[in-house]
Amino acid sequence: MEGPGTAVRVTPSRPQADEWAVVLAAAGIPHWMRERLDGWALIVPPDDAATAVDALAAYDRENSVEPTSTDDDDAPLRPTSIAGAVVALLLIGFFAITGPRAGHSVWFERGSADAARLMAGEWWRTITALTLHADVPHLLGNALATVILVTAVCWNLGPGVGLWLVLLAGAGGNALTAVAHRADHVSVGASTATFGAIGILAALRIAGRTGSGRRKWWVVVAAGLALLALLGTGPQADILAHLFGFLVGGGLGLIAALGLRRPVPALVQWPLVVAFTAVLVLAWRVAF
Repeated sequence: MEGPGTAVRVTPSRPQADEWAVVLAAAGIPHWMRERLDGWALIVPPDDAATAVDALAAYDRENSVEPTSTDDDDAPLRPTSIAGAVVALLLIGFFAITGPRAGHSVWFERGSADAARLMAGEWWRTITALTLHADVPHLLGNALATVILVTAVCWNLGPGVGLWLVLLAGAGGNALTAVAHRADHVSVGASTATFGAIGILAALRIAGRTGSGRRKWWVVVAAGLALLALLGTGPQADILAHLFGFLVGGGLGLIAALGLRRPVPALVQWPLVVAFTAVLVLAWRVAF
């Protein structure tokens, strides 16, 4: 028994724990993970323990394969990434400059994702809107999501490629939202990009770039949609932007998984990080 729940599996591998969590999410079984001294524990309510064990056992049987030279055991270790934490700190620092939306600062006038102005050609708003937040709770929620999700994307793809894909997913989601609304819609926040990160991670798992062994694509899609429904459909949420961010991120993730067969070297990653920063600065310079 682990606190209010029961640990059904424990592993030292976070990717393996994530894979089991996807299975339980697809089966509709409440669960959460806890880091312990012996590894990552997958916890479920006591009444769901037997069902969870059966679901995981069935998944193991369906996905059992002979070991091959392409397993993660033969893959090079990836360095720890702090990209998500850095981006989150930058969002918090920028909020200290812009203030909340209720303050009616010029930053929101020039940078919000105003659908009518986007349709009129003000492309930079797809990017600048990702850096603005309505209030402190809005900021903190997106900062926390950024630490977790952007870090995971950059751990899999490298900081340069990862940051660019998240940015493109967020900007693409904002652009498609503007096309859908065309007018009378204004949004701000990094959540479109964070849902893009969820889409990227789902695509990487479908394509076999994370975890080990074969994967049922529908399990990953179901888990991604479950996260979208859980986190992206609150009373103040921009549901359409979240959905578009998730879909654009999924498409970009598949392109990256299929096109980048080998890790992108650091000599390319760090110039991409610099270019990522330059594009953010350029978008705001154009805005003003």
